[in-house]
Amino acid sequence: MDYMLLPLRRYADFRGRSQRKEYWLFILFQWLLLVPIGAIFVVLGGDAQKLLDEPFTLQGVAGDPVQIVGLLVFAALLIPFLAVQVRRLHDQGRTGWWILIGLVPFGQFPLFALMCFDGTPGANRYGADPKRRDTVHRQDWRDAPADAARVVQRPKLGD
Repeated sequence: MDYMLLPLRRYADFRGRSQRKEYWLFILFQWLLLVPIGAIFVVLGGDAQKLLDEPFTLQGVAGDPVQIVGLLVFAALLIPFLAVQVRRLHDQGRTGWWILIGLVPFGQFPLFALMCFDGTPGANRYGADPKRRDTVHRQDWRDAPADAARVVQRPKLGD
C-alpha cells in the first residue's frame, strides 16, 4: 500500500528515481479509483457519447456530479502520474523528455515497454538506486571469511 501512495506524497517531484513496483502499483491505484467512477457513471445513465464528442466544453456536466468527480480525480492524478513516469525513465538512465514519445501516434507502446524494463543497477546521474543493489545484502559462501568455514562444514570431494 505504501508504494501505491508514494507518488502522491512525491506529488510533483520529477527528480530522482522510482522502482517498477512503485510505478505499477500507482497504475493499479489509478485503475481502482477511476474504473468504479466510470462504472457508476454508466450505471446512472451518463451520456458517455456527449463526453467523447465534446470532452473539454463541459456542457451538461453541471447536472452530472459523477462526471465532475471523475474529472477531478483524473486531474488530481495527472501530475503524480507524469512525475512517476519521469522518475521511472530516470531509473533507467534516460532523460525525462522521453515521456514526449507518448505524444506521437503509437508512441505509447514503446513508452509502455520502457516502463517494463528494470532500472540500471547502482547509482546513475539521477540518484541512488532505489533497490539499493549497489550495497551487498548477502555474502556468497565462497567470499566468506575463513572463520566461517568452521561454522559451515563444506563437503569434500570424494566423501
